[in-house]
Amino acid sequence: MSTDFSHGVLGNTGLQVHRLGLSATYRPGKEAIYRAAEAGMNFFFSYGFDGQMVAVLRDLFGVKRERYLLATGGYNYIWGHSNIRRTLERRLRQFRTEYIDVFLFLGVTREKEFPPEVREEMYRLKAENKVRHVGISTHDRKLAGRLAASGDLDLFMIRYNAAHRGAEADIFPHLVHHNPGLVSYTATRWTRLLRRPKTWPAERPIPDAAMAYRFVLTNPHVDVCLTAPRNIRELDENLSSLEEGPLDQDQMEFMKEFGDCVHESAGWFM
Repeated sequence: MSTDFSHGVLGNTGLQVHRLGLSATYRPGKEAIYRAAEAGMNFFFSYGFDGQMVAVLRDLFGVKRERYLLATGGYNYIWGHSNIRRTLERRLRQFRTEYIDVFLFLGVTREKEFPPEVREEMYRLKAENKVRHVGISTHDRKLAGRLAASGDLDLFMIRYNAAHRGAEADIFPHLVHHNPGLVSYTATRWTRLLRRPKTWPAERPIPDAAMAYRFVLTNPHVDVCLTAPRNIRELDENLSSLEEGPLDQDQMEFMKEFGDCVHESAGWFM
């Protein structure tokens, strides 16, 4: 739930968040991560192998742990990571913290990859106060919709952008009853939304990154949109895009039209 365009509350967790969250997947440098924190960004997503973020968050946690939110997790069975308790303990040691704010079961592509025993273990970790909130990341929108309606999870991390808007029908309507937090990623669709498809007329403009992020954050169901800049310049550009506020109706229609063109031209890589 957004309180203004740049800030909001992470669903029913009650956690206050900057709506642009940071991933260091592309290793933007420690200075960029510090810059993000100085700019007020407080939601940090880490796979655990991004050493720059680990080092910076260790430092920041030592000053004021409660100011920053760490989201991380363990991968599902098909990726060979079945012991989420062991993964959690590793993350606690890595980040030198006593708890994880958001612990996710990552990479769920179908319901059978999120079996009852995994769910129960996540609930136990939460009951032990080692994690504060639990959820999944998934491309299975129907599954996310069902789980959101059930109220069994605190948070979902999903793909949502101008080219992939299926969540508007499959997930967002199911958030209203239990209000789980929602984090989105791939706002630029791995930069495909920033490049001209062959079928897009040469005389028509194409979006920039600011438009892509503003499209996602204009939707009030999105609590946090992840960004993964490559350097400080990209980080600053993405942050400055929030100053422009939500897209107006004409801009939204433009982004949807362009997104459809990107989606249709993508072939098998959806």
